[in-house]
Amino acid sequence: MRYFKKRRFLKVDDMEGEDPLTGLANLFDLGLVFIVGLLLMIFATYHLQDLFSKSSNITIVKKMKNGEMEIITKKARKIKAMRVTRQKAKGEGHRLGVAYQLEDGTMVYVPDK
Repeated sequence: MRYFKKRRFLKVDDMEGEDPLTGLANLFDLGLVFIVGLLLMIFATYHLQDLFSKSSNITIVKKMKNGEMEIITKKARKIKAMRVTRQKAKGEGHRLGVAYQLEDGTMVYVPDK
């Protein structure tokens, strides 16, 4: 019979000293955990963890709404960003090779020997 003791439930009068906004702090913590989880998922999905590696080499090409392009390269710890403009290049140079576009849309570069 000792297991059938009456349990005491909290009454509204017992909760007078508690702050009603304590639950809001828990929601804020939950939101932070959710945001960190989303960031980790995005990094894993797009394989962006190489951005933090000291020895990785990455090239990212961004195309903006106005048609300009930006090339971001990362070699080891050095990051360099270049904007590509529509101006024609001037100067002298020599031929390096030929680029071909295949039927499926991929491009192949064949250097001259």
